[in-house]
Order: sequence, then structure tokens, then C-alpha cells
Amino acid sequence: MARLRDVVVDCRHPASLARFWAAVLDGYAVAPYDEAELARLRAEGVDDPEDDPTVLVEGGPPRLWFQRVPERKIVKNRLHLDLESADPDAELARLTALGATVQETYDDWVVLVDPEGNEFCLFERA
Repeated sequence: MARLRDVVVDCRHPASLARFWAAVLDGYAVAPYDEAELARLRAEGVDDPEDDPTVLVEGGPPRLWFQRVPERKIVKNRLHLDLESADPDAELARLTALGATVQETYDDWVVLVDPEGNEFCLFERA
């Protein structure tokens, strides 16, 4: 039986979107760059981790990978994350301070978009 290992997000700037999601999710952080990883990037012509074409956010499972693609997001996500919080009003304020934007509000949840326009939802923890 298969298990979920990673969720991969196509994006324009993996480093900044990875930092956003690492800040959003409790217990998640951008994977550190050790000397071996920095050497691997330099061998691929990437001198600054800010320009890394694939950035890992650890803390799950699942892990989150952010990978650079040339095109912008232009249609609704086919897959999105649902988040929950014991205090959704405070969490909504925190998420928008991090760079999320409210797209729609319903009685039981809020639809937001991350800085690159990927939709996600916030629910009250039951």
C-alpha cells in the first residue's frame, strides 16, 4: 500500500514560497543547506540558495517540495491544502500578515491564496 511522502508545488520562486509555507505550518522548516548541498548547487551553476530551483520544507510527513516552473499559475488548483486552527480568527490574521490573501469567506471556512496564487482553506479545529 502506498503512503504519502511529499506534496510538490510548482512555482515561480521556490525559496520565497518555501519560507511562506514553513512559516504557515506548525513544525515545518526549510531544510538547511549544508556544505555538500551548497557544493551540489554550485556544480549546477546556482551560487545562491535563494536561486535554488527546488526547495524542501521538512516537518511532516508529508514533506513539501517547491520546484521552479517557467509558467505562472493561471487556473484553479486541482489539489489544495486544508488547514485547521483552534482560533481561526487569530490564524487568519497571522496568515494574511505572512502574505496570504483572502479569496472567499464562508460560514465554516475561509479560502485563501498564498503569495503565488495557490488556493488553500482554513477551518476551525473541531
